[in-house]
Amino acid sequence: MSKIIVVDDEKMVTSAFKTLFKVEGFDDVHLFNNPKEAVEFLKENTPDLIISDFIMPEMNGLEFLTGAKKLHPDVSMILLTGYADKENAIRAINEIGLYKYIEKPWDNDDLLVNIRNGIERSHLLQNLHNKINELEIARKELENYSQNLEKLVAERTADLSEANKKLSGIINYCADGIIIVDGAGNIEQANPACENMTGLSETSLKGKKFQEIAYSNVKELNSSKDNKTGEIFGLGEDKSEIVLRDYFIVNSLSKAHTPVEISFAVVSNENADDKFVGVIRDVSIQKETERLRDDFIATLTHDMRTPLLAAIQTLKFFLEGALGNLGEKQKVLLSTMLQSNEDLLGLVNALLEVYRFDSGKLTLCKTAFNVKDLVKQCCSELEPLAVNKSLKFSVNYDLPDDLHIYADRAEIKRVITNLCGNALNYTNKNGEINVFAKSQDGDFIFSVADNGNGIPAEDIPNLFMRFSQGTTRKRSTGTGLGLYLSRQIIEAHGGKIWVNSKIDKGSEFSFVLTDVVTDAKTKERQVING
Repeated sequence: MSKIIVVDDEKMVTSAFKTLFKVEGFDDVHLFNNPKEAVEFLKENTPDLIISDFIMPEMNGLEFLTGAKKLHPDVSMILLTGYADKENAIRAINEIGLYKYIEKPWDNDDLLVNIRNGIERSHLLQNLHNKINELEIARKELENYSQNLEKLVAERTADLSEANKKLSGIINYCADGIIIVDGAGNIEQANPACENMTGLSETSLKGKKFQEIAYSNVKELNSSKDNKTGEIFGLGEDKSEIVLRDYFIVNSLSKAHTPVEISFAVVSNENADDKFVGVIRDVSIQKETERLRDDFIATLTHDMRTPLLAAIQTLKFFLEGALGNLGEKQKVLLSTMLQSNEDLLGLVNALLEVYRFDSGKLTLCKTAFNVKDLVKQCCSELEPLAVNKSLKFSVNYDLPDDLHIYADRAEIKRVITNLCGNALNYTNKNGEINVFAKSQDGDFIFSVADNGNGIPAEDIPNLFMRFSQGTTRKRSTGTGLGLYLSRQIIEAHGGKIWVNSKIDKGSEFSFVLTDVVTDAKTKERQVING
């Protein structure tokens, strides 16, 4: 909306302007017959256009517009004049800087064109002055910034230098090894602690890959082509952090094996490939503490077996009537005590098995045996549990009747029994459990599927860990060692165990033993000769 001022001592003229502006849609129009009143109005208001008559009493148009120009220099001004005053109007344009003069009587169309152009000119001039003011302010700020730039650069340089000194001190005197590697695992930088761990100088380390100094097992150490450590870099979209546990570093001078835990964090660079900074922490003390703890638990559990077995045998004597007849209440009480002691013995035996696997003291006793008979035996022993819960328990074979595999029969039986037992425990009444056993290209594959509650995706990564209860949705009363032992047994055979599960759909646990299908007689002779 544009504000227009019209000054003319003749009321007929201002009335004509009022009608014209109303027809053309101009709402903010102020009409004055006295130029002094218009001056007072201009002191408080900024118009977009001023139209003034030339000859007026008390103050003529040139005097009025000169005063208005001082108040609002960017406003377009139009002078109304007669033909006789044309020369004075032209002189006013040159001296005062008027926008236009229009002779009376005027043409309405020509007048409206000049009014609209004058308003637009006022807006353009105002915007121009605003931009000039903004540029002047920016120029002054830039001048001040330029004057202080050298000081700011010196302060920032000093801050960066101090931060660099602190960072260098942290890296050089840190007890943990620190290395920087590229996406292919090539070492680019190493601190003194890393030099001490490896027995190599930073210069020597720069010529090596990370997988040449860090190993996850002895096999990697003896055969570098089997070392897959370098594949950890660049895996997946989210590479913000990589943690390697159960690794060790061999000192090239002392040949000492140092157990370590390595944490890598990605260092992104917009102009280059990602790099990784790794912190190598010596966990020798932690490992020794864990070994002492495991030894203590193993010793304790081993010593508990003898009194437990004695208690179990004594309770059996009572229940069998070897020491006299018992009443029903006495039998119930003693049976409960016997079951509790047997459960405790099972836990003790499970802990001992875990210790043997973790310490590498358990040796597999492999023989050739009929695997179909083993699966049948396991399922037959568990079938009464399925009947008690009204579960449909079916076994599907895709292997010959005389198929033999070469493995530790007792340990494989433990795994099959554990997987099927878990399916029975976690499947609701009237549910269904399907067991599958087949051979393929010399491999033996076993799986058990149920339509139970299923396992949340966030619980699956921890499922085969020690003391895992399987799922946070339904807590088990077991030890949390069954699946852990199953994984240890299968991996000790060189196989693989895994699970597929969906919430409220059920779970399927599977394992595969590779290259175990064999001829029974040949293996029996090898065992006997061995």
